[in-house]
Amino acid sequence: MMHLFHTVSEECSKLTTQKYSTSFSSAILLLHASLRTPIYNIYGFVRFTDEIVDTFHEFDKAALLKEFKKQTYAAIESKISLNPILNSFQRTVHAYNIDVKLVEAFFYSMELDLNKSKYDLKGYQEYIYGSAEAVGLMCLYVFCNGDKTGFEKLKPSAQALGAAFQKINFLRDIKADFEELNRTYFPGIDFRNFTPAVKKQIEDDIEKDFANAYQGIIQLPVKAKFGVYVAYKYYLSLFKKIKKAKPDLLLNNRVRIPNYSKALIFMRAGLRSQLNIF
Repeated sequence: MMHLFHTVSEECSKLTTQKYSTSFSSAILLLHASLRTPIYNIYGFVRFTDEIVDTFHEFDKAALLKEFKKQTYAAIESKISLNPILNSFQRTVHAYNIDVKLVEAFFYSMELDLNKSKYDLKGYQEYIYGSAEAVGLMCLYVFCNGDKTGFEKLKPSAQALGAAFQKINFLRDIKADFEELNRTYFPGIDFRNFTPAVKKQIEDDIEKDFANAYQGIIQLPVKAKFGVYVAYKYYLSLFKKIKKAKPDLLLNNRVRIPNYSKALIFMRAGLRSQLNIF
Protein backbone atom coordinates (compact mmCIF):
# COMPACT_ATOMS: atom_id res chain seq x y z
CA MET A 1 0.00 0.00 0.00
CA MET A 2 2.98 2.30 0.45
CA HIS A 3 3.35 2.29 -3.33
CA LEU A 4 -0.15 3.75 -3.62
CA PHE A 5 0.68 6.50 -1.11
CA HIS A 6 3.85 7.43 -3.00
CA THR A 7 1.94 7.43 -6.29
CA VAL A 8 -0.68 9.77 -4.87
CA SER A 9 2.09 12.05 -3.53
CA GLU A 10 3.74 12.22 -6.93
CA GLU A 11 0.42 12.94 -8.63
CA CYS A 12 0.04 15.95 -6.29
CA SER A 13 3.41 17.31 -7.42
CA LYS A 14 2.48 16.73 -11.05
CA LEU A 15 -0.87 18.51 -10.59
CA THR A 16 0.88 21.42 -8.87
CA THR A 17 3.23 21.80 -11.83
CA GLN A 18 0.42 21.64 -14.36
CA LYS A 19 -1.74 24.19 -12.55
CA TYR A 20 1.03 26.71 -11.87
CA SER A 21 3.05 26.54 -15.09
CA THR A 22 1.70 25.34 -18.42
CA SER A 23 5.00 26.20 -20.13
CA PHE A 24 7.14 24.24 -17.70
CA SER A 25 4.67 21.35 -17.76
CA SER A 26 4.93 21.22 -21.55
CA ALA A 27 8.72 21.11 -21.37
CA ILE A 28 8.62 18.28 -18.83
CA LEU A 29 6.46 16.23 -21.19
CA LEU A 30 9.31 16.42 -23.70
CA LEU A 31 11.70 14.74 -21.29
CA HIS A 32 12.05 10.95 -21.34
CA ALA A 33 9.20 9.37 -19.36
CA SER A 34 11.62 8.16 -16.68
CA LEU A 35 12.64 11.76 -15.88
CA ARG A 36 9.22 13.40 -15.65
CA THR A 37 8.12 12.32 -12.17
CA PRO A 38 11.29 13.42 -10.34
CA ILE A 39 11.23 16.80 -12.10
CA TYR A 40 7.56 17.24 -11.18
CA ASN A 41 8.56 16.43 -7.60
CA ILE A 42 11.25 19.10 -7.56
CA TYR A 43 8.99 21.71 -9.13
CA GLY A 44 6.16 20.98 -6.69
CA PHE A 45 8.46 21.58 -3.74
CA VAL A 46 9.91 24.76 -5.23
CA ARG A 47 6.48 26.09 -6.19
CA PHE A 48 4.95 25.58 -2.75
CA THR A 49 7.90 27.27 -1.04
CA ASP A 50 7.78 30.20 -3.44
CA GLU A 51 4.04 30.60 -2.90
CA ILE A 52 4.57 31.09 0.82
CA VAL A 53 6.80 34.13 0.35
CA ASP A 54 5.07 35.58 -2.71
CA THR A 55 1.34 35.23 -2.16
CA PHE A 56 0.40 34.33 1.42
CA HIS A 57 0.13 38.00 2.44
CA GLU A 58 -2.78 37.45 4.83
CA PHE A 59 -0.80 35.00 6.93
CA ASP A 60 2.42 34.90 8.97
CA LYS A 61 4.70 34.04 6.09
CA ALA A 62 7.83 33.79 8.24
CA ALA A 63 6.18 31.24 10.52
CA LEU A 64 4.79 29.26 7.59
CA LEU A 65 8.17 29.17 5.83
CA LYS A 66 9.94 28.15 9.04
CA GLU A 67 7.50 25.29 9.57
CA PHE A 68 7.66 24.18 5.93
CA LYS A 69 11.46 24.18 6.10
CA LYS A 70 11.35 22.12 9.30
CA GLN A 71 8.98 19.64 7.69
CA THR A 72 11.20 19.41 4.59
CA TYR A 73 14.29 18.41 6.57
CA ALA A 74 12.22 16.01 8.68
CA ALA A 75 10.87 14.39 5.50
CA ILE A 76 14.36 13.97 4.07
CA GLU A 77 15.70 12.54 7.31
CA SER A 78 12.84 10.12 7.97
CA LYS A 79 12.20 9.34 4.29
CA ILE A 80 8.46 9.91 4.68
CA SER A 81 6.00 12.77 5.04
CA LEU A 82 2.22 13.08 5.26
CA ASN A 83 2.59 16.23 3.17
CA PRO A 84 2.41 14.73 -0.35
CA ILE A 85 4.56 17.47 -1.90
CA LEU A 86 7.33 16.90 0.63
CA ASN A 87 6.98 13.14 0.44
CA SER A 88 7.48 13.12 -3.31
CA PHE A 89 10.37 15.58 -3.02
CA GLN A 90 12.23 13.58 -0.38
CA ARG A 91 11.91 10.47 -2.54
CA THR A 92 13.60 12.30 -5.40
CA VAL A 93 16.33 13.66 -3.10
CA HIS A 94 17.17 10.13 -1.99
CA ALA A 95 16.71 8.43 -5.37
CA TYR A 96 19.21 10.76 -7.07
CA ASN A 97 21.44 11.60 -4.08
CA ILE A 98 20.70 15.31 -4.39
CA ASP A 99 23.02 17.36 -2.18
CA VAL A 100 20.98 18.76 0.73
CA LYS A 101 23.15 21.89 0.59
CA LEU A 102 21.17 22.83 -2.52
CA VAL A 103 17.97 22.66 -0.48
CA GLU A 104 19.60 24.85 2.18
CA ALA A 105 20.65 27.41 -0.44
CA PHE A 106 17.14 27.48 -1.86
CA PHE A 107 15.56 28.10 1.54
CA TYR A 108 18.09 30.84 2.25
CA SER A 109 16.98 32.74 -0.85
CA MET A 110 13.32 32.26 0.02
CA GLU A 111 13.98 33.61 3.51
CA LEU A 112 15.56 36.70 1.95
CA ASP A 113 12.31 37.36 0.11
CA LEU A 114 10.54 37.79 3.43
CA ASN A 115 12.39 40.94 4.46
CA LYS A 116 15.07 42.00 1.99
CA SER A 117 14.03 44.52 -0.67
CA LYS A 118 17.35 45.60 -2.23
CA TYR A 119 20.55 43.75 -3.04
CA ASP A 120 24.21 44.56 -3.50
CA LEU A 121 26.19 42.46 -6.01
CA LYS A 122 27.13 39.77 -3.50
CA GLY A 123 23.58 39.47 -2.20
CA TYR A 124 22.21 39.39 -5.74
CA GLN A 125 24.54 36.55 -6.70
CA GLU A 126 23.67 34.62 -3.54
CA TYR A 127 19.97 35.06 -4.15
CA ILE A 128 20.18 33.86 -7.75
CA TYR A 129 22.28 30.87 -6.73
CA GLY A 130 19.76 29.72 -4.14
CA SER A 131 16.55 30.58 -5.96
CA ALA A 132 17.51 29.41 -9.45
CA GLU A 133 20.95 27.85 -9.89
CA ALA A 134 20.45 25.43 -6.98
CA VAL A 135 17.14 24.30 -8.49
CA GLY A 136 18.83 23.77 -11.85
CA LEU A 137 21.46 21.65 -10.14
CA MET A 138 18.78 19.54 -8.44
CA CYS A 139 17.38 18.82 -11.89
CA LEU A 140 20.86 18.08 -13.22
CA TYR A 141 21.25 15.37 -10.56
CA VAL A 142 18.17 13.73 -12.08
CA PHE A 143 19.36 14.17 -15.66
CA CYS A 144 22.81 12.70 -14.93
CA ASN A 145 21.38 9.88 -12.80
CA GLY A 146 24.55 9.05 -10.87
CA ASP A 147 27.07 10.12 -13.52
CA LYS A 148 29.28 12.26 -11.27
CA THR A 149 31.74 13.12 -14.04
CA GLY A 150 28.95 14.28 -16.31
CA PHE A 151 27.37 16.28 -13.49
CA GLU A 152 30.56 18.19 -12.75
CA LYS A 153 31.12 18.85 -16.44
CA LEU A 154 27.62 20.24 -16.95
CA LYS A 155 27.32 22.03 -13.60
CA PRO A 156 28.45 25.52 -14.80
CA SER A 157 26.04 25.43 -17.74
CA ALA A 158 23.15 24.31 -15.55
CA GLN A 159 23.84 27.21 -13.21
CA ALA A 160 24.01 29.62 -16.15
CA LEU A 161 20.66 28.41 -17.47
CA GLY A 162 19.02 28.79 -14.07
CA ALA A 163 20.50 32.26 -13.70
CA ALA A 164 19.28 33.32 -17.17
CA PHE A 165 15.76 32.10 -16.44
CA GLN A 166 15.67 33.91 -13.10
CA LYS A 167 17.00 37.20 -14.46
CA ILE A 168 14.41 37.12 -17.24
CA ASN A 169 11.75 36.49 -14.60
CA PHE A 170 13.02 39.58 -12.76
CA LEU A 171 12.63 41.69 -15.91
CA ARG A 172 9.25 40.21 -16.79
CA ASP A 173 7.91 40.71 -13.24
CA ILE A 174 9.27 44.20 -12.51
CA LYS A 175 5.80 45.63 -11.96
CA ALA A 176 4.75 42.97 -9.43
CA ASP A 177 8.12 42.80 -7.66
CA PHE A 178 8.76 46.54 -7.46
CA GLU A 179 5.27 47.95 -6.97
CA GLU A 180 3.49 45.16 -5.11
CA LEU A 181 6.27 43.37 -3.21
CA ASN A 182 8.76 46.26 -2.93
CA ARG A 183 11.64 44.14 -4.24
CA THR A 184 14.53 45.25 -6.44
CA TYR A 185 16.82 42.33 -7.23
CA PHE A 186 19.23 43.96 -9.70
CA PRO A 187 22.01 45.66 -7.70
CA GLY A 188 22.32 49.42 -8.06
CA ILE A 189 19.19 49.70 -10.20
CA ASP A 190 16.57 52.36 -9.50
CA PHE A 191 13.41 51.49 -11.42
CA ARG A 192 12.23 55.06 -10.97
CA ASN A 193 15.01 55.90 -13.41
CA PHE A 194 15.03 52.78 -15.59
CA THR A 195 16.73 53.89 -18.81
CA PRO A 196 17.42 51.95 -22.04
CA ALA A 197 21.15 51.95 -21.15
CA VAL A 198 20.50 50.37 -17.76
CA LYS A 199 18.18 47.81 -19.34
CA LYS A 200 20.84 46.89 -21.88
CA GLN A 201 23.41 46.27 -19.13
CA ILE A 202 21.10 43.67 -17.65
CA GLU A 203 20.39 42.15 -21.08
CA ASP A 204 24.11 41.84 -21.89
CA ASP A 205 24.60 39.87 -18.69
CA ILE A 206 21.71 37.55 -19.55
CA GLU A 207 23.10 36.94 -23.04
CA LYS A 208 26.34 35.67 -21.49
CA ASP A 209 24.35 33.26 -19.32
CA PHE A 210 22.43 31.99 -22.35
CA ALA A 211 25.65 31.39 -24.29
CA ASN A 212 27.17 29.42 -21.42
CA ALA A 213 23.95 27.48 -20.89
CA TYR A 214 23.67 26.42 -24.53
CA GLN A 215 27.09 24.76 -24.43
CA GLY A 216 25.80 22.49 -21.69
CA ILE A 217 22.41 21.79 -23.26
CA ILE A 218 23.96 20.25 -26.36
CA GLN A 219 25.97 17.90 -24.10
CA LEU A 220 23.04 16.76 -21.95
CA PRO A 221 22.05 13.09 -21.90
CA VAL A 222 19.63 12.28 -24.72
CA LYS A 223 16.76 11.64 -22.30
CA ALA A 224 16.93 15.23 -21.04
CA LYS A 225 18.20 17.24 -23.99
CA PHE A 226 14.98 17.93 -25.91
CA GLY A 227 12.91 19.05 -22.93
CA VAL A 228 15.62 21.36 -21.61
CA TYR A 229 16.24 22.73 -25.11
CA VAL A 230 12.57 23.64 -25.51
CA ALA A 231 12.55 25.42 -22.12
CA TYR A 232 15.68 27.26 -23.24
CA LYS A 233 14.07 28.30 -26.54
CA TYR A 234 10.93 29.44 -24.75
CA TYR A 235 12.89 31.70 -22.41
CA LEU A 236 15.06 32.88 -25.28
CA SER A 237 11.91 33.96 -27.14
CA LEU A 238 10.65 35.71 -24.03
CA PHE A 239 14.03 37.42 -23.70
CA LYS A 240 13.93 38.64 -27.31
CA LYS A 241 10.50 40.13 -26.70
CA ILE A 242 11.74 41.84 -23.54
CA LYS A 243 14.74 43.26 -25.42
CA LYS A 244 12.41 44.87 -27.96
CA ALA A 245 10.24 46.40 -25.23
CA LYS A 246 10.91 49.89 -23.94
CA PRO A 247 11.65 50.25 -20.20
CA ASP A 248 8.29 51.94 -19.58
CA LEU A 249 6.46 48.95 -21.01
CA LEU A 250 8.21 46.55 -18.63
CA LEU A 251 7.38 48.80 -15.70
CA ASN A 252 3.68 48.72 -16.54
CA ASN A 253 3.04 45.35 -18.16
CA ARG A 254 4.05 41.72 -17.85
CA VAL A 255 5.54 40.47 -21.12
CA ARG A 256 4.06 37.16 -22.26
CA ILE A 257 4.49 34.66 -25.07
CA PRO A 258 1.11 33.84 -26.73
CA ASN A 259 0.06 30.19 -27.02
CA TYR A 260 0.47 30.09 -30.81
CA SER A 261 4.09 31.25 -30.41
CA LYS A 262 4.70 28.55 -27.80
CA ALA A 263 3.37 25.96 -30.24
CA LEU A 264 5.68 27.29 -32.96
CA ILE A 265 8.66 27.07 -30.59
CA PHE A 266 7.79 23.44 -29.92
CA MET A 267 7.47 22.54 -33.61
CA ARG A 268 10.74 24.21 -34.56
CA ALA A 269 12.56 22.59 -31.64
CA GLY A 270 11.10 19.22 -32.61
CA LEU A 271 12.35 19.59 -36.16
CA ARG A 272 15.83 20.53 -34.98
CA SER A 273 15.80 17.53 -32.65
CA GLN A 274 14.84 15.13 -35.45
CA LEU A 275 17.59 16.54 -37.64
CA ASN A 276 20.00 16.51 -34.69
CA ILE A 277 20.96 20.17 -35.26
CA PHE A 278 20.68 21.63 -31.77
